[in-house]
Amino acid sequence: MNRRLIARSTLASVLVLAAAQAQADDKAAAKEKCFGNVKAGQNDCATANGSHSCAGQSKADNDANDWKYVAKGTCEKLGGSTKAPEKK
Repeated sequence: MNRRLIARSTLASVLVLAAAQAQADDKAAAKEKCFGNVKAGQNDCATANGSHSCAGQSKADNDANDWKYVAKGTCEKLGGSTKAPEKK
């Protein structure tokens, strides 16, 4: 009886983890990088031009090199761009 309980518990755990991963993948697919509409200190990762390499390090509002994930299809409506600025 204990073997059945362990087997069922293991199977249930695997199914829950698989469902959670699928949900996380769906959420990631529904996002896109939006450049140029980030408030200072609220960027999601490194800049396009390499001036910093971590989230939360943007120094100015609406810097074209800083980006944030937004819902797919909303970037231009928010005043940003889905394309990184050209490096100079």
